[in-house]
Amino acid sequence: MNKKKHIIYLTNEYPKEGLDGGGIGSFVQFLGHGLTSKNIKISVIGINNINKDEHEKDKEIDIYRLARSKWKFGKFYQNTQRILSKIEEINKLYKVDIIEGSELNFAFFPKKTTYKKVIRLHGGHHFFAIELGKKPALWRGFQEKRSFNRADNYVAVSNYVGNQTQKHLKINFPFITIYNTVNTNKFKPNLSASIKKNQLLFVGTVCEKKGIRQLVESIAIIKKKINNVHLKIVGRDWVSRDGVSYVSYLKTIIPKELKKNIEFVGAVAHNKVTNYIDEAHLCIFPSHMEAMPIAWLEGLAKGKTVIAANIGPGRELIKDNKTGVLVDPYSPEDIAKKIILLLTNNEKAFFLAKEARIDILDRFSPQKILDKNITFYNSILKN
Repeated sequence: MNKKKHIIYLTNEYPKEGLDGGGIGSFVQFLGHGLTSKNIKISVIGINNINKDEHEKDKEIDIYRLARSKWKFGKFYQNTQRILSKIEEINKLYKVDIIEGSELNFAFFPKKTTYKKVIRLHGGHHFFAIELGKKPALWRGFQEKRSFNRADNYVAVSNYVGNQTQKHLKINFPFITIYNTVNTNKFKPNLSASIKKNQLLFVGTVCEKKGIRQLVESIAIIKKKINNVHLKIVGRDWVSRDGVSYVSYLKTIIPKELKKNIEFVGAVAHNKVTNYIDEAHLCIFPSHMEAMPIAWLEGLAKGKTVIAANIGPGRELIKDNKTGVLVDPYSPEDIAKKIILLLTNNEKAFFLAKEARIDILDRFSPQKILDKNITFYNSILKN
């Protein structure tokens, strides 16, 4: 880009002190730092977790967190109007060229704007609902289709999420695929770390679609072969609208004799996740569906042995039995079988871990992904 351009990212997940940023927020942070180094101005707008507006700087990135809505109903619409007001305010100070958001972000944006609206497909409402065998909600489904019809450009984080979203929305929007990536300098093998034998690690939101129930159920099978197996579950609890905690539910299905084998760590700051990855023997991600999961990339980049779900994006990310092992995420038996195989075969586990790091540096290298994003943004602005 010949002159300094301005991109705004819309996300509530940008990392904040004391707050688990989430995969999308961490990806935006990484991408934002890379783009500012290329003389591109970056701003981030999101809804805060407290009833207060905040403006902070992350190096050269401006982050605007708008106070949490007090509305009981229509929060999404009201938040969009507040975001639009903030965009107008920022635009007067520094012309905005591109605004990038998720599948739902542009539902109540004007069709015509002075800036280009980009949807990055991390997996929207139609995608996850239908892929998980559910029926999309009418109101959210309407908003998502409206958002896609108001956007100007589309980029998918995996071929699978792009193709399936087209199919489920029944909208033939043009998209390109640019994979997610992670900071491979931060997420790299820690040769001085002490690996805890037979320790398994799950990182992610603790909810049904992450396959954590099947993983928990697999521990009883594993324990018959490996008595001291230990599973650490790192991530925030998912609480339903009626206040039911998924972690509380899981604890009710864990037999008394397995209580010491399963540990719920809870949410941790993203910069501390590396410590848990370092000490893990294996990283396990049996998600029922993903778009292109950051947590998986982090484990692979750290040169860890990863067992993950054989879903569409999983097959794009992991080469089965070459850079990791894929399992049936609905089968505790298959999960247990693959875990036992790798816990008892150090040579195989070491080979996979080594190849995982090499593959990440090749296909998912930060510089390659950054260059592809810059080329994508340049193509938008030329048109």
